[in-house]
Amino acid sequence: MPKRREDIRNIAIIAHVDHGKTTLVNQLLEQSDTLPEHMEIADRAMDSNAIERERGITILSKNTAVKYGNTTINILDTPGHADFGGEVERIMHMVDGALLLVDAYEGTMPQTRFVLKKALEAGVKPIVVINKIDRPGARPAEVLDEVLELFIELGADDDQLDFPVVYASALNGTSSYDDDPAKQEHTMQPIFDTIVKNIPAPVDNSDEPLQFQITMLDWDDYVGRIGVGRIYRGQVKVGDNITVMKLDGSQQNFRVTKLFGYFGLKRNEIKEAKAGDIIAISGINDIFVGETIASAEHPEALPALHIDPPTLQMDFVANDSPFAGREGDKVTPKKLEDRLIRQTRTDVSLKVASTDQLNAWTVSGRGELHLSILVEELRREGFELQLSRPKVIYREIDGTQCEPYENVQVDVPDEYVGSVIDSLSQRKGEMQNMKPNGNGETRLDFLVPTRGLIGYNNEFMSQTGGYGIMNHTFDSYKPVIKNWSAGRRNGALVSINQGQSTTYSLQSVEQRGQLFIGAGVEVYEGMIVGESSRERDIAVNVTKGKNLTNTRAAGKDHAAAIKTPKTLTLEEAIEFLNDDEYCEVTPESLRLRKKILNTSQRKKFDKRRARNEN
Repeated sequence: MPKRREDIRNIAIIAHVDHGKTTLVNQLLEQSDTLPEHMEIADRAMDSNAIERERGITILSKNTAVKYGNTTINILDTPGHADFGGEVERIMHMVDGALLLVDAYEGTMPQTRFVLKKALEAGVKPIVVINKIDRPGARPAEVLDEVLELFIELGADDDQLDFPVVYASALNGTSSYDDDPAKQEHTMQPIFDTIVKNIPAPVDNSDEPLQFQITMLDWDDYVGRIGVGRIYRGQVKVGDNITVMKLDGSQQNFRVTKLFGYFGLKRNEIKEAKAGDIIAISGINDIFVGETIASAEHPEALPALHIDPPTLQMDFVANDSPFAGREGDKVTPKKLEDRLIRQTRTDVSLKVASTDQLNAWTVSGRGELHLSILVEELRREGFELQLSRPKVIYREIDGTQCEPYENVQVDVPDEYVGSVIDSLSQRKGEMQNMKPNGNGETRLDFLVPTRGLIGYNNEFMSQTGGYGIMNHTFDSYKPVIKNWSAGRRNGALVSINQGQSTTYSLQSVEQRGQLFIGAGVEVYEGMIVGESSRERDIAVNVTKGKNLTNTRAAGKDHAAAIKTPKTLTLEEAIEFLNDDEYCEVTPESLRLRKKILNTSQRKKFDKRRARNEN
């Protein structure tokens, strides 16, 4: 039997979005021997990114460590959304076990399948935590059966199927081994004890040559780029001369300037670390995810990390609209290119490539959310840019062109089932399962081409009156469906001139569709001001003012009014786009526009395209 470090456990916390991962980490921090007495921590303390806190989701993996008795438990909080699967995949290589959280009411969801599949593939030891046990309608026994079925379906081995179970309410800080909510106790001890008892301790092979793989990247203004990962073998000290095994097969020697360990909510400087420790290391600026840091005397690379490739791409274009430069301080193509390339150094799921178009780059990611989060970060940093309609990435498999498909799980009130089935079928979805849950809702499982889901979220929420819940995750690549377009059905209302919108002109325009702007908004020719009620685009004048005369007509003295315009979020704006349109993004505004702004030029181009298609 190999010697093991019984003083350490390395675990990841995995779950579907909003099943309570980050809240549970808060409780483990508070109820361990980690934080100073009487110290209070903020809700979801691990979600330090402003966008994470606003959206209530984890985007970047975070690591911390808690002390429980004589054991240090390194905890990695992972994203629950499949768009950030690159983070989950890497984390599984750093840990020996995983806490799988499942909502006691919702049960297993698409991302539950996704994150569990990654954990089982990595061969880590699972512990199941049925969370939100106190939630009204909780059904812990049924949910546990669902979890077991999912394990079997994903091909878990006998050891993985023999998983321990703990029932908890992370929000209330309670847990127990019993599924009766009345037997919950205000303690995390059952979870701590289960981790120490069931998660394998790391092998202590610190007397062998060093092997440390970069799994995440961090940045410090004082020391530059920092590589975060786990020491798989050997030990390292500040001042050591070691070797980086680059991804291209080359080697580079460097000296360790600083080492960092994690404890509680802090990253602390340390002098040395050994096999089993999760640490951060600095001293080399061009280090990348997947590279191995090894002993200079015995340089051996660890196997490269497998990362699922991107499935969706968009063009990021330097802003050239008539309003370019009004609201952002980063508008040059060079700044945008440098920022996109810098993003690829920390986000292994993101790819950036030049295009034939001047000042435009194709950015490929794992989904609409993945790409929209990047855009939101750029906005907040002062960038202005334009975005094209998202497109799926095709692959050739065994000589056949294939496209990505997604598993879609929908929970809707019974009265909306028919319309949802109809709309997903029109988007080439195949229903896999239909199961009423007994409380007036039905769960539908579909397999849908990814391009059929682009822009579907708005339609889905309208169909279900906002009561529907939809989750989806990547399934596989299948042969392309030919002679089918999944674009927007309705045309756009497009401004024919530049100026300020008026209530008078908007009153007549709103009869032609749904407005996106109100009165007093600056517009330019070619800017989209609403969605047409027809399939074709409609050119409109939204800046016309009322002619003033001395004549007063009876009944005309009432105040002019228009309906409240629809305000689009970033995701909704991106979903709305057609192939001939851009979304203009600035720190203060989102504007939709035609790629060809001039009305007459656009009409000529559309006629020429129509002739070619016929």
